[in-house]
Amino acid sequence: MPPPPPRPIHISGHAREVRDFYATPAWVTEALLKHVTFRDKVWEPCCGTGAIADVLLRRGYPVVATDIAEHGYGQGGVDLLACTAMPPGCGALVTNPPYGDGGDQRDRARSPTALLDMIRHMLALTAAAEAQLALLVRLQWIAGKRAAALIQSGPCTRIITLTRRIRWFDQDETNNAQHHHAWIVFDHRRARRGPPGFILTD
Repeated sequence: MPPPPPRPIHISGHAREVRDFYATPAWVTEALLKHVTFRDKVWEPCCGTGAIADVLLRRGYPVVATDIAEHGYGQGGVDLLACTAMPPGCGALVTNPPYGDGGDQRDRARSPTALLDMIRHMLALTAAAEAQLALLVRLQWIAGKRAAALIQSGPCTRIITLTRRIRWFDQDETNNAQHHHAWIVFDHRRARRGPPGFILTD
């Protein structure tokens, strides 16, 4: 018998947003900034409507905000995967990358590889600039063999696990947040010395 078709890791009961756009709640970025200080200007290449960028700006970081789509914030039409270098003056890249696991069957089948390829590309861009990289990912994603190998291949300095689950939808139900998330942080100016620091935060 043929194998069953791939399915999303999480079925929320909600229609997927175009290009997997979900605004990151402000507290999620604040949790990152409790434990990491960024150098120079920060690039947010999947900025959406500015949820992460606005928190960074409020904390005093200059921000370059871009997105492949037009959301009325930052510069639209900028494909991260087509970029060959960090924007001038940027010493860090911070983003919540799209997972793409809720579209049609073809998109779901390639989404794990697509996310890995995107992260490899971001690692290459930040390595060339000796920059920092902070990515918001599902905690269980880190445990995958390919993801773990990718994380270990770079100078991962911290894994900041959120003990509070992210609610992506505003609704009356209280038990709708089904995933834990973590920030994985790389710093290409630091040689890898032992395992990354593991932090639990809310």
